This record gives sequence, structure tokens and C-alpha cells, in this order.
Amino acid sequence: MHAFEARIAHLEGAYDQISDRLNSIDRRLDGLETKVDAKIGGLDSKIDARFGELDAKIDGLDVKFDAKIDRLQWRMTTLIVGTWITTMLTVLFHR
Repeated sequence: MHAFEARIAHLEGAYDQISDRLNSIDRRLDGLETKVDAKIGGLDSKIDARFGELDAKIDGLDVKFDAKIDRLQWRMTTLIVGTWITTMLTVLFHR
């Protein structure tokens, strides 16, 4: 029985070493996960800031574009009304 107990004791020691190594790996993975989460958080904040700037630029362009469209609409309306008035006057004075 003595040899059997020695083998069991050896296996228990090996399992303890494996358990210690697995715990060490687990701690390192937790540290790595924390670092990756911090890097991703920083990247998210940078991306959000860039998209905020982009949104502001697009909003500025929308305002400028809307103003241009409004000016063009008034020009087109004036052109149509002027053409209509000219046509009506031509018809009236031609007779």
C-alpha cells in the first residue's frame, strides 16, 4: 500500500501544480481583459468624438445647402412669374 499512497500523493502534488498554473493563467487573462477593455473604451471615445465632429460638419453643410436651395427656389419662381407676365403682355399688346 505504501507505493499506492506515494503515487496518489504524487498525483495530488501534480494536480496542485496544475491548479496553481491555471489560476496564474486566469489572473493574467483577467489583466489582459482589463487592458483590452480599456483600449476599446478609449477607441470608442475617439470614434464618438470624430463622428461628433463629422455630424457637426454635415449639419453645417445642410444649413448652407438649404439656404442655397431657398435662393434658387426664389430665383426660379421669379423667372417663371416674369416669363408668364411677359407672355401675357405680349399676347395683350400683339392684338
